[in-house]
Amino acid sequence: MNASAVKTRLTKYSHHCVPSYKAIFYMPSNEKLIEILVGFAVAIIAGWLFYWYSNRKQSSPATNSQPINGDISESKKLQLQAYERLTLLADRIALPNLIARFPHDGNSAANYQLSLLKNIRDEFDYNITQQIYVTPESWQVVKKLKEKNMLIINQVAQSLPPGATALDLSRSILHFCMNDEKGSLHELVSEALSHEARKLM
Repeated sequence: MNASAVKTRLTKYSHHCVPSYKAIFYMPSNEKLIEILVGFAVAIIAGWLFYWYSNRKQSSPATNSQPINGDISESKKLQLQAYERLTLLADRIALPNLIARFPHDGNSAANYQLSLLKNIRDEFDYNITQQIYVTPESWQVVKKLKEKNMLIINQVAQSLPPGATALDLSRSILHFCMNDEKGSLHELVSEALSHEARKLM
């Protein structure tokens, strides 16, 4: 079949099929209106999503960097404050400093022992929330210092004869601190805390 014949058949086929095409593509006016509105709505939504995504992609580095940096700075500030407070705690519960703050007042060794232990517990409990901001290792050395100092006080008190005074207990504790390396644990703890704090600077 030559090209002329094909053209003739196509023309003839188109001529006979015009009514059927109209029947296929003809839609009632309401359905046609709904189709147009749906298409229009989809186009608007797609355009809005594209616009929103483009703007978000461009602005996210600038808008997000400032809060992140602010959060990091605030976090470091809280951490440094925690290390500062724990260093102060280690200094306050150091046995020589503890005895210097508490006068003897003619108390018995037993009463003085209870006063020293209570002060250590109160100081520690007051700063217990600082463990949130420091490393677990840092908190553990502070906790160990508290426990060791309380143990030393109890052991020294138990070594005294009955009827010993607060003055006897304080002198015995100071003597222990001068002759046993455990008495200077607070210095090691303070040094460790300072080292951890410097990492944040």
